[in-house]
Amino acid sequence: MAVFPTEKPSKLERAFLIGVQTSDMPAGEGTELLAELKELVENLRLTVVSSTLVKLRSPTPALLLGSGKAQELAALAKADGADVIVFDEQLSPAQQRNWEELTGLAVIDREEVILEVFADRAHTREAVLQVGLARMEYSLPRLTRAWTHLSRQRGKGALGGEGETQLEQDRRIVRDRIAHLKAELAEVVQQRGVQRRRRLRVPVPTASIVGYTNAGKSSLLNALTGATVLAEDKLFATLDPTTRQLQLRGNQKLLVTDTVGFIRRLPHRLVEAFKATLEEVVVADFLIHVLDVANPDFEKHHATTLGVLQELGAADKTILTVFNKVDIAAPEMLARARHLVPDGLFVSARTRAGFDVLETRCVELIADSFGSTELLVPHDRFDVVARLHELGDIQEQEHVDGAVRIKGRFPAAQSAYFAPFVVAK
Repeated sequence: MAVFPTEKPSKLERAFLIGVQTSDMPAGEGTELLAELKELVENLRLTVVSSTLVKLRSPTPALLLGSGKAQELAALAKADGADVIVFDEQLSPAQQRNWEELTGLAVIDREEVILEVFADRAHTREAVLQVGLARMEYSLPRLTRAWTHLSRQRGKGALGGEGETQLEQDRRIVRDRIAHLKAELAEVVQQRGVQRRRRLRVPVPTASIVGYTNAGKSSLLNALTGATVLAEDKLFATLDPTTRQLQLRGNQKLLVTDTVGFIRRLPHRLVEAFKATLEEVVVADFLIHVLDVANPDFEKHHATTLGVLQELGAADKTILTVFNKVDIAAPEMLARARHLVPDGLFVSARTRAGFDVLETRCVELIADSFGSTELLVPHDRFDVVARLHELGDIQEQEHVDGAVRIKGRFPAAQSAYFAPFVVAK
């Protein structure tokens, strides 16, 4: 039996947005977040009929806002013909229920909007499972919003008794579904571990592209590797991680993975649900943090990404900061970027400007992690020479008496293979 507890009436088309500016938020942040919410809502193909920003001194348990303000906003939403109210603030299940009773309209919060956008964009089995798990966990305490027959009870047959209420039954079904999704995700994580171990048999350095949503991560991957990952000017254009091989100078290979974009107030349950996808970030040799330098809020996007990396346990990774879209950025934006990250790189995924410097820096980071080794390989072991070219970055190669002298950087995991030929480290 399928249960869809977050289902709304079939005709949700017109949204009324409510943003919140609290006393502990920097000036103007409420307005910025409300604009971001508008883009998120429009990604769900809803029409935003109106939006308003409310200054909140202290939240109330029942409605978040004061009752007078709530009634005023309810009247505005109805006057604008809205059929759904969207809060740019997390609502408790009770607050959502109270708002729906007050207005007679569907009421959702930022977290549910993000969950719906993710659900709309999920394609692979893993992404679908992860979004399904996050939605079910969000829905469990909110089942009373989704059913109108919750007081109905079912008897226990010949045993009699009051029976199990519909709400209890629905909760049990959702809990069973959560357990099933977690089991399926565990299988996916195990499969990814097997695939990773296979890759490590012929180890190639890895880098993960991270950053705020719509910063140009997929465009950068496409431009670097010739991939064809979906890259559109919208939030969360792609959720599924994509790994492609980048060929650097000296026959050095690098596996580059594009990951899901981050966003301010990313629901914690999504961070947890996407651990399987984002573990590529945790195991990467280094991270490429992409920022849209043409976006006036890139400093906040920088802080958001670092915060999510902290949650993932990846904050101590080597991070290469890349400011994208320099071809459309104003000079003052570039100056702000240099102040924020003095050693950051400046590129354009569209024009490929700055790619030479970016690729050189990647080679340097790989070299730092691999170290330099000199080997002497006999002429009758060209299989070893070929293998060394596959494994690492060859810096020097020359033929000497009866052998090939090679100097380069090779993965430590393969040290046993080339140990017999090592001259010096």
